Amino acid sequence: MASALARRSACAAASCAARTLLTKTAATALRSAGSISGLRAISAWSKVPLGPPDAILGITEAYKADKFDEKINLGVGAYRDDAGQPYVLPSVKEAELRLLTQLLDKEYAGITGVPTFTKLAAQLAYSPSCPALQEDRIVITQSISGTGALRIGGEFLAKWYPYGKTIYVPTPTWANHGAVFRDSGLEVKSYRYYDKATISLDLDGMLEDIEAAPVNSVILLHACAHNPTGVDPTPEQWRKISEIVKKRDHFVFFDMAYQGFASGDTDRDAYALRYFVEQGHQLVLSQSFAKNMGLYGERVGAFSMVVHSAEEKKRVDSQLKIIVRPMYSNPPIHGARIAAEVLSDVGLYKQWLVEVKGMAERIIKMRHLLKQHLEELGSTRNWSHITSQIGMFCYTGLTPEQVDTLRTEYSVYMTRDGRISVAGITTKNVKRLAESIHAVTK
Repeated sequence: MASALARRSACAAASCAARTLLTKTAATALRSAGSISGLRAISAWSKVPLGPPDAILGITEAYKADKFDEKINLGVGAYRDDAGQPYVLPSVKEAELRLLTQLLDKEYAGITGVPTFTKLAAQLAYSPSCPALQEDRIVITQSISGTGALRIGGEFLAKWYPYGKTIYVPTPTWANHGAVFRDSGLEVKSYRYYDKATISLDLDGMLEDIEAAPVNSVILLHACAHNPTGVDPTPEQWRKISEIVKKRDHFVFFDMAYQGFASGDTDRDAYALRYFVEQGHQLVLSQSFAKNMGLYGERVGAFSMVVHSAEEKKRVDSQLKIIVRPMYSNPPIHGARIAAEVLSDVGLYKQWLVEVKGMAERIIKMRHLLKQHLEELGSTRNWSHITSQIGMFCYTGLTPEQVDTLRTEYSVYMTRDGRISVAGITTKNVKRLAESIHAVTK
């Protein structure tokens, strides 16, 4: 009996050892094949590099961590009221309330969006009297705000523009332009735009570079309120730019993220776009309703193209749908319905125009107050660029070292290139801001 037990015990031990060996062998094999979920998860992403932090988000995080009561955040790219709070336009609130009472369904929009919205967005950008609209030569699709419109345009040009895959953007330009276009399949090059020495437009350099670019190049232009400099060409300068573009048979990609928000006048802010269309340019447009309607998180935008004929429009429209379908299938409906309600109702539309003008005027007032306080403090610098620039952003001319000092010693936060969001300035903090800037620029 004891012998039998001993044999069974020995067999069990041998069996256990065999199972252990098999398990180790199998584990080794599976590990080599990457089939153990835990091990695979570790090894599959082990070589993914840590990406650089977003510059703007980094400023916001540092600002939030600052315990000083009078800290100032000039990095945020969204409108704030004079109390420094997010602002929802009363016209937008009213439009949303009206929509809620209609108990609308939540069915998908078409691939190119809410038709009422896209029709009205095109009219706002190009004007209802635009011949290209009347002749049915403008293709338009709703987009995921302005960024989505840029991406759709980049994808279309990379796929169908017959004269090259390069787009020229101004130096500097919105930080996301390069990434959007490169990921769309385009090569990104630059042309001169901003003169650091004069803190103004480098028109001669801009025209020289655009003229030197290969014939039929794609040129990105900010329609108004250039981001990040706030430096816009005058109407006369726009006409010169149009001449060079036409001379070189270039193709223009307009980015218009601030219509109405720049000057307070939607028609004035659309001057460049409308002039280029009037001059016969076939162009594309990225349009955003984030700033001018405060619909930031609703992601409301549109991408449009001026084409040669109604027949060409049908073909281009079909290809835009093919691009959009695998990207996100259908755009969101709520924000587009709000924008359409505002644009379609005469009373709400007039109210919205007043509110947009009010936002723009607050920005303009803050520019003048900042300049005034700097001069009253006895600054010997010329700060005229603060009021000559336009829109939400201002290039101050401050050096990275001065920006660092403002942050560490005065709790004033902005990007290291000296760009400030004027929306972050209020009547309560503008004097302290001026004192801080004056202290680091003496």
